[in-house]
Amino acid sequence: MNRLKQITILCFSLLTVTSHFVNAQTSPETLYLKNYKPKSIYNVPTTLVEKARFSVIDMHSHAYAETTEEIAQWVKNMDEVGIEKSIILSKATGVMFDSIYAEYAKYPGRFEVWCGFDYTDYDKPGFGPAAVAELERCVKVGAKGIGELGDKGKGLFYCNPKAYGMHLDDPRMDPLLEKCAELGLSINVHIAEPIWMYELMDSTNDGLMNAYDWRLDNQPDIVDHAGMIDILERAVKRHSQTIFIACHFANCSYDLNKLGDLLDKYPNLYADISARYAETAPIPRFVSQFYSRYQDRLLYGTDMGFDVNMYRLTFRILESEDEHFYATDQFGYHWSLNGFGLNEEILKKVYRDNALKVMRQNAK
Repeated sequence: MNRLKQITILCFSLLTVTSHFVNAQTSPETLYLKNYKPKSIYNVPTTLVEKARFSVIDMHSHAYAETTEEIAQWVKNMDEVGIEKSIILSKATGVMFDSIYAEYAKYPGRFEVWCGFDYTDYDKPGFGPAAVAELERCVKVGAKGIGELGDKGKGLFYCNPKAYGMHLDDPRMDPLLEKCAELGLSINVHIAEPIWMYELMDSTNDGLMNAYDWRLDNQPDIVDHAGMIDILERAVKRHSQTIFIACHFANCSYDLNKLGDLLDKYPNLYADISARYAETAPIPRFVSQFYSRYQDRLLYGTDMGFDVNMYRLTFRILESEDEHFYATDQFGYHWSLNGFGLNEEILKKVYRDNALKVMRQNAK
């Protein structure tokens, strides 16, 4: 077979495969769920909120920018959309924390850098004093809070080394949590994951498109969602002088009453709203009522980078009364979203005032 004929056959084969794939992705009988990205056809108002109604403090961000130039661009983006300050939850200790702090300290007033906990030798007798000493050192460098701690059911692992098997309510954590109260350091903690990640990955899972990527249903010996909320409550209750921020609505978007019960019982508990816009925007009336009731305890956050369009999407959800719009590429879900239409009093508290309250406590 001559070379020209081989190339012709190969090209024909590629075209056939490509055509089959395209047809498969446009036919409802063979469309992959991951490729389902609906577009609203409703002729309803569309609101572009270019800049937040009030000055904003983003209480949940990370060290996404790694160079001086990237951080400078981040500051420009913040100015463009009305972000006054971003809290960098570094999760770090030691030289890693020092390095992150040094970069973001070049923009005083625009960032706060929070540190993590050092869990070295957490599984050996005598754990505690060295971890407390490292916490005090990070504070001297410039740490203004703690976070993001993370436990999805197997133990605290947003750190190096990871502390599998040790949860927030473990007695070994007491010296660190007590020291935070003494130093006036709030603790941002990621507890569990959205409920869909624990459910069966089948046709009944409402959040399957996103849940499958972060699934926990197939992991043995993991504390379930209800157990994780119990762990959070025990820690918050035992350390009543320490301020805790349960990020992502404590991953109770599916039943905010669970978070509400905790907020009712524990004045030292706050919640940030970061990265759970898609999980709450499908039920706007219920969520708007939740914001109204707990307007003094909720903190604006993003946890999604520093793109201006991302910020504006969060503002649209909080401020507008837009209905049935999609942000599949940003959030990963197929659900349609709706605006909460929060009033100015609530917006002002969530955007900035509640954060200032927490920061004043940190400064004590």
